[in-house]
Amino acid sequence: MKPAARHDRVRRQHSDELAEDYVEAIEELLSEKGQARVTDLQGIFGVSHVSVIRAIKRLEDRGLVVRADIGGFQLTKEGEAMALASSERHDLVVRFLKKLGVSEVQAEADAEGVEHHLSKESLQVMKDFLG
Repeated sequence: MKPAARHDRVRRQHSDELAEDYVEAIEELLSEKGQARVTDLQGIFGVSHVSVIRAIKRLEDRGLVVRADIGGFQLTKEGEAMALASSERHDLVVRFLKKLGVSEVQAEADAEGVEHHLSKESLQVMKDFLG
């Protein structure tokens, strides 16, 4: 892969990283609390109300979330698919790191960044390694 192509891939991954983190968090909130609100997302990400609103607007523009009738947000089918894929990648990376001897706490922390930047090939090799 040429250097320019690698950098282009990383730029695309960075743009998806925030969306993936948000839809994954929204899915977890919906599962645990039955709703996902701006204040919940502020607490998870440690950001301002305005930052959450801007992120949600980008997710709405991409067709990943919609405003819920009861307040807060719901995921669209596309948002649910993204959340599931992100969660599966995260879990795979955590399991892989733990298999290598990394502690649970550190594996969770490291997976949070790594999960967004691994290729399908690398993820498949990790999956095959784990059996």
